[in-house]
Amino acid sequence: MRTVSDFNDGWLFEGRDIVRLPHTAVELPFSYFDETSYQRTFTYSKVINNDPAWAGSEVSIRFDGAMANAQVSLNGQPIVGHTDGYTPFVARLTGLLQDGDNTLTVVIDGSENPGIPPFGGAIDYLTYAGIYREAWLEVTAPVSIGLHKIETPDVLAEAKRVTIAVTLDNPQALDLSGSMTATLRDSAGSAIATQTIEVTGDALNISFAGLTDIALWSTDNPALYTVTLDLTTPHGADSVTTTFGFRSAEWRPEGFFLNGQRIQIRGLNRHQSYPYIGYALGRAAQEKDADILKNELHLNLVRTSHYPQSKYFLDACDRLGLMVFEEIPGWQHIGDLAWQDDAVENVRRMVTRDWNHPSIIIWGVRINESQDNHDFYVRTNALARELDSTRQTGGVRYITDSELLEDVYTMNDFVLGEYEHNPNRERMGLRPQQEVTGLDRIVPYIITEYNGHMYPTKSHDQEQRQAEHVIRHLEVMNAGYADPQVSGTIGWCAFDYNTHKDFGSGDRICHHGVMDMFREPKFAAYAYASQVDPSVAAVMKPVTFWARGERNIGGVLPLIVLTNCDEVELRYGNNPPKRIKPDIARFPHLPHAPVIVDRRHFTAEELGVWGMMWEDGEITGYVNGQAVATARFVSDPLPTTLEVAPDTTTCAATEATRVMVRMLDQAGNKLPFMSEPVTISVTGAGRLIGPATAPLRAGSTGFWVQATGPGEIAIAVSHDRTGTTTQSLTAV
Repeated sequence: MRTVSDFNDGWLFEGRDIVRLPHTAVELPFSYFDETSYQRTFTYSKVINNDPAWAGSEVSIRFDGAMANAQVSLNGQPIVGHTDGYTPFVARLTGLLQDGDNTLTVVIDGSENPGIPPFGGAIDYLTYAGIYREAWLEVTAPVSIGLHKIETPDVLAEAKRVTIAVTLDNPQALDLSGSMTATLRDSAGSAIATQTIEVTGDALNISFAGLTDIALWSTDNPALYTVTLDLTTPHGADSVTTTFGFRSAEWRPEGFFLNGQRIQIRGLNRHQSYPYIGYALGRAAQEKDADILKNELHLNLVRTSHYPQSKYFLDACDRLGLMVFEEIPGWQHIGDLAWQDDAVENVRRMVTRDWNHPSIIIWGVRINESQDNHDFYVRTNALARELDSTRQTGGVRYITDSELLEDVYTMNDFVLGEYEHNPNRERMGLRPQQEVTGLDRIVPYIITEYNGHMYPTKSHDQEQRQAEHVIRHLEVMNAGYADPQVSGTIGWCAFDYNTHKDFGSGDRICHHGVMDMFREPKFAAYAYASQVDPSVAAVMKPVTFWARGERNIGGVLPLIVLTNCDEVELRYGNNPPKRIKPDIARFPHLPHAPVIVDRRHFTAEELGVWGMMWEDGEITGYVNGQAVATARFVSDPLPTTLEVAPDTTTCAATEATRVMVRMLDQAGNKLPFMSEPVTISVTGAGRLIGPATAPLRAGSTGFWVQATGPGEIAIAVSHDRTGTTTQSLTAV
């Protein structure tokens, strides 16, 4: 029977350090670092004791991801190489293991090899280096279950069907016979159908029909099912359980349809990187990102820019009901024919790894923002369609009049920023579809990037810039909702990220996110969060630091309140309260327009004294006449509370937990320009990821605590003026 064991402990890194996977070869400073420091080779090694119980079995090591060029050897003998940093690869040890101890060596080349996608040109993100995802020791029977694809045709029919195409792994070319049983189970684990077929070759097909009372996977109800495949042959037994969902996803010229219902897509792009540690954070961080996107920002889709991302992230998207646009590695550059061959193979690796995820609704088979290349993109589209006929293809471009070989025209539309540089361009959120495509017909169409580099905004930027940042995100979303030819908009981007010296703000950071690198929200994050129905969550976020002299002309007007409330009430000092409704005239198409408090809402007499004496303020949001959210501001903010907030107080003994540190004023608001340092101490069964002394940035900073085993972890954060705050974690 198949066994899969954790193979992440006890790796010798560079001949000197014992490390656990996932691991980054070089931990980087937060900013202003030399990105070439990891662009070299690194060596990992680990001793494997040949277990006599493995005799007659297939033994292999599966690496979920290593960046970027991995070469694996056993006892000095090369086994396998892998030049894709984003998909798994397997080192087969069968027949190569000696009695006793064996040494497995993995050499990682972190250089940006121009022969390997995404490299060859400039790329606006870092790829880091190391075995940054987990590794697993797999022991199976000589004949075992390999790739298997689960499809759910005709999900809108009253009686549902499931088809399962299974390939058997048979590396020793043994004679095949025996049987396979497939068991379909619901989310509670109850069997709802089973079938057994005879094994007659290495390709098997099983189907279930006439299934009733099946719940469809959707963004509101992400119903999941499992299929367990049990294989029995004269050479042994094997069993695999896979999660899937019943759903249909289709782009049409009139929009995107999930299970036959039109849904307006509201999404953001995500890089999988983090401060200090790069790509090398495991399950907890990946799941937390999915949770932030779905339950804090209230998105319904994420694009995995610009590469396949962690299986843990995708699993979480499945469970949460967060749709995914997944694409192959690349950024603008197309290499030579050998490079293109690798990119085509990347399509195969991506699709076959992830085809059972119901959250994935489209394959991105074009190099992000590349020029047209007919022959190359005929190949990528053909392969994706051959492997998976259930999903459409897209290809992200930023050029107009581009050849459409994909099923969906996917466009990065940055027109909103062009009016500042082009006197002939009016301010507009999006261009009309046919102005972009140059086609004589309407086609399936989605906006895959906007804003971002056109208006980078830091967490500590002046309030007026942050307000404009908010408005730009709202304007594009409003334009998308207004145009029935636009199936949705995916903004650039969710989180700030480290980048090369030629991009970003010179500090090796692209401040393009609606959240910072620690996933701390900027004001623009609430432009997305506020679009959720108030029955899910009441959102009410004033876009202000509430300071008399922060704006160019003083005061806080016009004051944007990002909210899904029916109206808000403003109280300022002892002045009479004001009730103000959302500005539907300016943003008529958004599900929830913001409230904009401006001169219209004050008498001349009130404006004459507005801000002459700065006073406390309070803003309350109302739904159906009931107060549901309140923000309070003080006129004399002082550092009052040093908040230390871990994502959880109980973590897995092998996982890393994010911890946020915030300096709060008397009303519990962050002090936006507080930049004093804090000192961080982690003791017990954990270690600190990040520096022990860190400045607050826009009133907050973050770090991760990596559990080093089961036990208690003590965290202490100190600040000169507010003292020390402690927290504890329990690793289990």
